Amino acid sequence: MTRIALALIGLFASVQLRAQNIDKPEIQEPNGGNAINIAVSKFELEDGNSFFEEAEDLERKGDYNEALTLFGKAAFEYNAVKNFNRYGQAVIKMSNMHYQLGRFSDAEQILLNVALKNYSKTGNRVGVMNTYSLLGKVYLANTKYTQSMWFYTQQGILAKQLKSNNSYIESMLGIVQVKIKKKDFTLALRDLKSAEWFANSVKTTQYRSQIKDARDVIASKTAAKKG
Repeated sequence: MTRIALALIGLFASVQLRAQNIDKPEIQEPNGGNAINIAVSKFELEDGNSFFEEAEDLERKGDYNEALTLFGKAAFEYNAVKNFNRYGQAVIKMSNMHYQLGRFSDAEQILLNVALKNYSKTGNRVGVMNTYSLLGKVYLANTKYTQSMWFYTQQGILAKQLKSNNSYIESMLGIVQVKIKKKDFTLALRDLKSAEWFANSVKTTQYRSQIKDARDVIASKTAAKKG
C-alpha cells in the first residue's frame, strides 16, 4: 500500500476518532497526569508543524505525491491535539495536492467530507467560504459545471455577508469561467463587466489582469464561433 493511501487512511481514521471523542470530558490523571498530557500535546503539535513545513517544501519542488503524504501526517497530528485551524489548513493542502495531480474526484471528496465539515463544526465561516471557492475550482476542472456554479455562488453569498470584497470578486470571476466553459459568452461578458465594475468601486486593481485575460478569451471564442 502506498504512503499516500496510508496517509489518507490515517486522516480519515483521525476524523472518526475526533467524532467519537470530541464531546468527552478530559480525564485528569492524579500525580501530574495533566502535565503529561500537556507535554504530549506539545510534542504532537511540533510534529504536525514539522510535517507541514516539510510538505510545503516538497510542494514548492513539485513533488506532490510526497507532499500529500506529509500533509496527511500533519493533519493527523493537528487533529490529535484538536488544533482544528491548522488541521483545516493541512486538509486543504491535501485536496490541493490531489488537484495538482489531476485527481479531481479525490480533491472533491476531501473538501466535501473533511474540510467543509471541519469548518462548519467549528463555526469558521471564512474557512467555509474558502472551501466553497476551492470546490468551485475543482468542479470546474472536472467539467461539473452545475456544481461549480453553485459553489461559486455560495462563496459570493458568504463573501457579501462577511464583507470580503476580494472573495466576492473571485466568486464572480469563477462564475465567468464556468460560463465561458459552457460557451455562454454573452452571459460571461455581462458578469465580467459586473466584476470589473465592482472591483473599480472598491478601488482594487488586483484582478485587472484576470479580467483582461477573461475578456480576451471571450472575444476570441466569440470570433471563432461567428467564423
